[in-house]
Amino acid sequence: MLRDAEERDLATMRRWRNHPQVRAASLTTHEIGESEHARWWAAMCDDPTTRVLVYHHGDTAAGVVTFFGLGSGSGYWGFYLDIDGLSEKLLAAWFGLEREAIGHAFGPLGLTTLRGEVLAGNEAVMRLHHRFGFVEVGRRRQAVGGVRREVVTIQLTRKDQA
Repeated sequence: MLRDAEERDLATMRRWRNHPQVRAASLTTHEIGESEHARWWAAMCDDPTTRVLVYHHGDTAAGVVTFFGLGSGSGYWGFYLDIDGLSEKLLAAWFGLEREAIGHAFGPLGLTTLRGEVLAGNEAVMRLHHRFGFVEVGRRRQAVGGVRREVVTIQLTRKDQA
């Protein structure tokens, strides 16, 4: 299940986002402080092209899905999970989050095209996205944690969803 994130979720979201494994797979790799996180939240709340949702695996809050750049039927998304809290349930939650996010994108958000970005070399995430029908549509190099890295853009259209 996905629900709108609320201010009461901020500390938990930041803790999950700052997990070393999440940071290592992200385009922003530094540890995020409380004031930086509060500024991000304020900007998200004021941005009509962004939605921040909390994913529940069963009855437990377990991850965050962010949709951004929404407009003209397309948008981007990103996600992260509660690595420590899910432990042996991590893979099932990962599949559940992806399924819910795609359903939300093409359902309530009304998108026809959903894009994401993955660091090249993150084979586990690429395999998961491919399993759900995403295809690679581009690559670029950008600084990630002070190092030039290749970033892969993936895309799923409503008509091509698995």
